[in-house]
Amino acid sequence: QVQLVESGGGLVQAGGSLRLSCTASGRAASNLAMGWFRQVPGKERETVAAISGNGDATFIQYSMSDRFAISKDNAKNTAYLQMNKLRPEDTALYSCASVEATPLGFITHAPRYRSWGRGTPVTVAS
Repeated sequence: QVQLVESGGGLVQAGGSLRLSCTASGRAASNLAMGWFRQVPGKERETVAAISGNGDATFIQYSMSDRFAISKDNAKNTAYLQMNKLRPEDTALYSCASVEATPLGFITHAPRYRSWGRGTPVTVAS
């Protein structure tokens, strides 16, 4: 069983930056495809970013691709989401997910993930 713990969320002014962390336990992160998702109450969950087990293949939602980046440190069993130039519309609960997968591919479809963290809230003030 994989447990995921997110951290790094908080309140930031528009234009600021945050780096979210997601630390996995129970499995080596090199065997896990991982992803970041966000959700606002009353709206559907949105895929933000995804990364392969080996960290070489990444995906960023197109609308965020010039501001967000995903990375992974398998030695620390941790995935990161670097968010720059934050906007009020980025306000959401950001959750991390993982699934055992081949090392080379990322997964963007949320239902394919098997383990989820509780999320870390991000609030961007205008």
